[in-house]
Amino acid sequence: MKQTWRWFGPNDLVSIDAVRQAGATGIVTALHHVPTGTVWTPEEIARRQAELARMSDGSASTLTWDVVESLPVSEDIKKQQGDWKAHLAAYRESLRNLAAAGIETICYNFMPVLDWTRTDLAWRLPSGGTCMRFDLTDFATFDLHILQRPGAAEDYDEALRDSCARRFAAMSEAAKDQLAGNVVFGLPGAAEHFTLDDVRAHLAQYAAMSEDTLRTHLVDFLSEVAPTAEALGLRLCCHPDDPPFPLLGLPRIMSTEAQYARVMQAVDSPASGITLCSGSLGARPDNDLPGMMDRLGSRVHFLHLRNTRRDTEAIRGSFYEAEHLGGDTDMVALIAAVLSEEKRRKAAGRADWSIPFRPDHGQDILDDLTRRAQPGYPAIGRLKGLAELRGVISALGAEHLG
Repeated sequence: MKQTWRWFGPNDLVSIDAVRQAGATGIVTALHHVPTGTVWTPEEIARRQAELARMSDGSASTLTWDVVESLPVSEDIKKQQGDWKAHLAAYRESLRNLAAAGIETICYNFMPVLDWTRTDLAWRLPSGGTCMRFDLTDFATFDLHILQRPGAAEDYDEALRDSCARRFAAMSEAAKDQLAGNVVFGLPGAAEHFTLDDVRAHLAQYAAMSEDTLRTHLVDFLSEVAPTAEALGLRLCCHPDDPPFPLLGLPRIMSTEAQYARVMQAVDSPASGITLCSGSLGARPDNDLPGMMDRLGSRVHFLHLRNTRRDTEAIRGSFYEAEHLGGDTDMVALIAAVLSEEKRRKAAGRADWSIPFRPDHGQDILDDLTRRAQPGYPAIGRLKGLAELRGVISALGAEHLG
């Protein structure tokens, strides 16, 4: 298991020096400043590689760009509208440029409108640290009373609607603005930051789209780009929905094992694979993460190892970002399943037998509380998580790899 670290570029408040000191050996990053739907040029790719290759004193970092996260799929491609065919051509060209630079693993997602959704980006824990949280009542309050989405009331039962009305009535204008900002924050560092009007406009365009139609569009996308990726020796890996249940009336197509299996079967190419995110998938109680790794492991190209603690066993419910070994997912069992898959790959002679992972998210603790880095991406919280994961891997590694 190769230890990597998410880095958002030169403006990231967690520096390359800090990444190196944390013990990671690879970098997960993207060209966040390049508009979605346009080509990632060789020059821009080389610039990012040069930026992560040096520490602040000019010495070599020894770090390499191992995983792209993400090469974004445009809303036009997801909807098959507007410039979607031109965006497909640009995507294929970007893949060719990444392959020429020696980068083989590309993570993407196919979530409509928002890349991930939380209602609180700094929820206070009993320890005094903070973490990200999704609160269903807060989210429904946003949907019903701030966004005022047509038909939203049909998605919530009467008891929840009553709770939302009381919560909204008690909120200050500043609290309403904060909640709205948190919900539409999306992917940290991304090129697109949506306003409420933007969200409404996109929702209107998705209003008539079913889960089957969106899945068809994903299969069409993969049918166009996977052959290019396979010819280049690249591995595409789709990140799950976050959270893994329907929101804002939008279809969700990568929330369960059955949904992943269906897409993998539809485009049965080694270049079309999975980003197994234990935090996203683990927020849903009917997802068996170690079992998913056992059954779908041959197509898992990248791992996000993080944990969540659910407030309820309902499919759709509140949760917060727990410590890496402290949530509802059995992280030891999951890592054991990963190591077993690596052993199978190594025996089969697969060059990609070592699966890259990163300590995804983390709680803000100690100096993180004043550093104010990207929400969910603290320095010390992730360092703690990486150390815990590294300990599990070390304890299990000899038994599984021999």
